[in-house]
Amino acid sequence: MLTELNRAHPWSHNDHYAGWVVRRVRESRARRVLDIGCGTGNLVARLRDHCAITGLERDPETAAVAAHRFRDDPAVRILPIDFADRDPETRWDAITLVAVLHHLPLDAALRALRDSLAPGGRLVVVGCHRDATVGDALTRLPAVLLNPIIGAVKHPARATEPPPHMRAPIAEPRETLAEIRAAAARALPGARIRRRLFWRYTLVYDDRV
Repeated sequence: MLTELNRAHPWSHNDHYAGWVVRRVRESRARRVLDIGCGTGNLVARLRDHCAITGLERDPETAAVAAHRFRDDPAVRILPIDFADRDPETRWDAITLVAVLHHLPLDAALRALRDSLAPGGRLVVVGCHRDATVGDALTRLPAVLLNPIIGAVKHPARATEPPPHMRAPIAEPRETLAEIRAAAARALPGARIRRRLFWRYTLVYDDRV
């Protein structure tokens, strides 16, 4: 029953945290931002009023949608590549990833993200983790109950397919929140990680000059 309701009234858990991401980026006073896995550009659209932004999107169809969306915007550049294909010499004032980190090899990705920050830069992550503990179950229960209600409010008309910004390839998270915390402690000392609703966690790391 709940699964059918969720399919009929889809809404983006990632967009739900977009405002939080924008506030964290603005706090950092970043002028050049890299958004990894930018999708069709919903977060890019909210960030571009505050900074110049480059979006990476490895799914060709999704990248094409984003590129067309910002084709006349000098503050935005969309590249149809993966993070591994970036220019390794470029450094960014802020880097954002929303529901992307679990697609990457965790330890290596965290080190590469750290090394891609400019001095004093900020990493902002909204991530997905694998449920494994009682705490996960307790957080999951309200999310399960609230998900169809919010979907019905946001999109009362029944959908026959997901909207374009929810069609990019997905992957199930492999690491638990404890494993993510441990990896962050190794690569990003001082990172702040919080468990969040709707199967998400957040991470903020500031490079110390």
